[in-house]
Amino acid sequence: MKKNKTDKKGRWKKHLTTVLLLILLLLGLSLVFNEQIKSFLVGNTHPTINAALVDKNKNKKASFDFSEVKSLNTADVLKAKVNEKDLVLLGELNIPDVSLNLPIAKGVSTNTLALAAGTLKENEKMGEGNYALAGHHMINEGLLFSPLVQMKLGQKIYLTDAKNIYEYTTTKKKYIKATDVQVIDDTPGKTQVTLITCDDTGAGRLMVQGEYVQKWTYSAAPKTVKDGFKTVHNNS
Repeated sequence: MKKNKTDKKGRWKKHLTTVLLLILLLLGLSLVFNEQIKSFLVGNTHPTINAALVDKNKNKKASFDFSEVKSLNTADVLKAKVNEKDLVLLGELNIPDVSLNLPIAKGVSTNTLALAAGTLKENEKMGEGNYALAGHHMINEGLLFSPLVQMKLGQKIYLTDAKNIYEYTTTKKKYIKATDVQVIDDTPGKTQVTLITCDDTGAGRLMVQGEYVQKWTYSAAPKTVKDGFKTVHNNS
C-alpha cells in the first residue's frame, strides 16, 4: 500500500513537472515570437464594410481621448481581435503606391488603433474640411500606418464610405512634434486628408497631408480604384 502511494506521488510530481515545462516553453516561445504573433493578428483583419453599416455607425459614440493612445503590445492586439466586432467602422483607406490598405474606424481607443485607422475628430466627413486619421507605426513596415514612411509627394490617397470614393493627392510629408495637434484643424478654403503616425522614436509624429481632387460614386469609380479596396462590399 505504501509503495502504491509512493508511485502515485511520483507520477503526480512527474505530471506537474511536465505541465510546468510546457508552460515555460509556451511562455518562452511567446516572448521570442512576440512581434510575429502581433503582426499576424494585425495583418489578418479584414472586416466587411458596406454602406448600411457605415450609416448605422456614424452616430455611435467613440473615444477621442488622445492621452489614452499608447504603444501596442501583443495583449492589446489580442484583446482587440477578440472584440473586433465592436469596431465602429466608417469606411476604408487605400494608398496603392505603398500598399497601405486599412479599415477606418471611429475614435482613437486602443482597440480601434490596434486594427484600423482611427478618426481624430468626432464629426469629420470624407471630402469635407480636414479629414484626419491616426494609425500606429510598427516594426513590420507593411502594417497599419508604417508604410507612410515610404510615401512621396504626388501619390494618391483614396478614402471610401462604401457610397462614394474620394481621391486626394499627397502634397506634404513632414515630421512634427507630438504637441502640434493644430495640423488636424480645418483650414478655410481647403479640403484635405491628414494622416498621423509616430516616428521611429515614438516621441515625434510623421504627418502626411493630401489635397482633395475628386469624388466618384462607388459604382462609377474606375475599376482600378475600386479593386484597391479589400473590405468594402458595395452592391450598387
